[in-house]
Amino acid sequence: MLYQLYETQRSLMEPFADLAQSAAKVYANPLSLLGQNPFSQRISAGYDLLHRLGKDYEKPEFGLRTIDVDGIGIAIHERIEIDKPFCELRRFKRFSDDPATLEKLKNQPAVLIVAPLSGHYATLLRDTVRTMLKDHKVYITDWKNARLIPLSEGEFHLDDYVNYVQEFIRHLQGIYGNCHVMSVCQPTVPVLAAVSLMASRGETTPLSMTMMGGPIDARLSPTAVNNLAMTKSHNWFENNVIYRVPTNFAGAGRRVYPGFLQHTGFVAMNPSTHAKSHYEYFKDLIKGDDASTEAHRKFYDEYNAVLDMDANYYLETIKVVFQEFSLVNGTWDVKNADGKMERVRPQDITTTALFSVEGELDDISGSGQTEAVHSICSGVVASEQKHLEVKGAGHYGIFSGRRWRDLVYPEVKAFILSHQPAAALAKAPTATKTVAKKVVRKK
Repeated sequence: MLYQLYETQRSLMEPFADLAQSAAKVYANPLSLLGQNPFSQRISAGYDLLHRLGKDYEKPEFGLRTIDVDGIGIAIHERIEIDKPFCELRRFKRFSDDPATLEKLKNQPAVLIVAPLSGHYATLLRDTVRTMLKDHKVYITDWKNARLIPLSEGEFHLDDYVNYVQEFIRHLQGIYGNCHVMSVCQPTVPVLAAVSLMASRGETTPLSMTMMGGPIDARLSPTAVNNLAMTKSHNWFENNVIYRVPTNFAGAGRRVYPGFLQHTGFVAMNPSTHAKSHYEYFKDLIKGDDASTEAHRKFYDEYNAVLDMDANYYLETIKVVFQEFSLVNGTWDVKNADGKMERVRPQDITTTALFSVEGELDDISGSGQTEAVHSICSGVVASEQKHLEVKGAGHYGIFSGRRWRDLVYPEVKAFILSHQPAAALAKAPTATKTVAKKVVRKK
């Protein structure tokens, strides 16, 4: 019922949000009669803010058209490699008409970035993808909004997530022989499960896994997010945050954790910060500070776009990761694509190098939660393991922004290069091979 009420309210507000946008443009136009009003800039700013507070935020685009590599412009073509009911595997294909650059691109490592399915779209990792594209062949999991998936496509479980990751890894291995995997936040757990299961079966596992800010062991340094999941029962979540999709969407009738409830929770964590940000935006509009207002729009276009999650997947994640700690306790069984139950055994991983990254000030995945991957992957020798704590970085700072680009990415790039097959490195430019040799691997 709550979802229907929200949709009704949103539909009623939509015309007013559109009207506010029109009014903001009219008052901002110095050639219009209303634009001659001495308070026109303030009125325009007020209407603009009203529009942004009341509008509906759709899924953003990655919008990566070109990148610069050593002064050479590289064209980017985004395409769907695999289209699954609940996820698309996207590839960012790079093109250049410079022969030397093209040869360099061909020999670079292939990386599967597993984006979180925990509220925001995969476009939250836009900066991650943009940076990685300079030195890697990049693929990313682009999870779909559950409210747009018809009931005929079936349910989506945490086990399905794990099976999707395995399928995507095998796809890259089929093209390149092998690949590297990077997981950010929530997917660190299912990615580790996927690779563990592959190792237990004797399959080829990825060359390396980079795990960033994820709840491998949520018992360590629990945050506000962890505490909520740990203190509320399974029935509480099912009765208070799970609703059916209204009839005006393709996924009508599907049980989901709605995006609008997730967004409410995000804002409630730091309400004063968001209020201050919107007020600063209002003042910047009045001052005509285009750079600051555009930065605000870009951030909130991403932050306010939240997808619905299938109820089964969400509830199982709460239970497995935050209540029973099944991964670290060694009690997690996953149903494979053939319907057979398999035990997740991280200790069976022996040929995949491990790199964990944490932010010193991370308030979503606390200190030590990601680093715990090293203790449970006992089959990986210490020389093939590395941990990085990024001083002064919060959760988003380890995969986006200045700290990601200046502090984290150089370490990630070097770690991946150091675990590329010798034949591939031999074809790479001399400067690249030198970087790989400088990597210090430590536990």
